[in-house]
Amino acid sequence: MMKPTSLFLQSLTCLILSVGLSKSDPDPLQDYCIANTNSPFFINGVPCINPNLASASHFTTSALGKPGNTEANFLKFNVTLTNIVNLPGLNTLGLTMARVDIDANGLVPPHVHPRASEVTICLRGALLVGFVDTSNRLLAQQLRPGDSFVFPKGAIHFLYNIDSKNMALAVSGLNSQNPGVQIASTAIFTSKPNIPDEVLEKAFQITGQDVARIRKNLGG
Repeated sequence: MMKPTSLFLQSLTCLILSVGLSKSDPDPLQDYCIANTNSPFFINGVPCINPNLASASHFTTSALGKPGNTEANFLKFNVTLTNIVNLPGLNTLGLTMARVDIDANGLVPPHVHPRASEVTICLRGALLVGFVDTSNRLLAQQLRPGDSFVFPKGAIHFLYNIDSKNMALAVSGLNSQNPGVQIASTAIFTSKPNIPDEVLEKAFQITGQDVARIRKNLGG
C-alpha cells in the first residue's frame, strides 16, 4: 500500500506537469527569474535577483507539508498556497500550487480564479466538487482519493467535504503565478464601499432586512 507521503509527492508532481502544459501567464525569457521581494519597483510580476546568486533552496518549499488551520473560519477550510515568498523560484513560471484542508462537512465556498484554470486531486476523504458554466449548468462530481477534477478559468466553483466525521485533503495546481480569488458571497455582500442595497434587493429578489442579515453573517 502506497504511503500517504509518497501519494502526496506524486500528486504534486503530476500537477506541476499538467498545469505546465497549459500556461496562462507569459513565457519567461530566461531559465528562471528568482523573485527579488525587496525590490522597490512595481511591474507585472516581480523583478529577478542576479542569476549568479541562484541556489537550489530558491526552488524548494515545505509550505504544503503541514495541515492548515481549518478552525480559523466558520466554513472550516484552509488553503495553503505557494508564492514568491515561500518559493521565490516560482516567479515567471506561470504556476501556483495549493494544499486544501477541509474539516468534516467543511466547504470551500463558490469562488472564481479570474486568471487561472485549476486541477484538483483528492488525496484523502470524500469531496463533492463542481462548477457552473456560462449557460448556468452545474457540472459536479464526487471525488475519492486519487480522483481529479478540472475547473475552467473564471468559472464559479466549490469543494465540499461530504464526510460528516473525517477531514478531507486535496492538492491543486493553477496555471498562473497570481491566479487571484473572489469568493462570490463576500465579494457581493461585503464589498467596500457596499453595493447599494436596492441593487442587491433587485438582483436577488430579497428585502433590505435580508441584505442586512446576510452582510452581518458574512462579517460585513
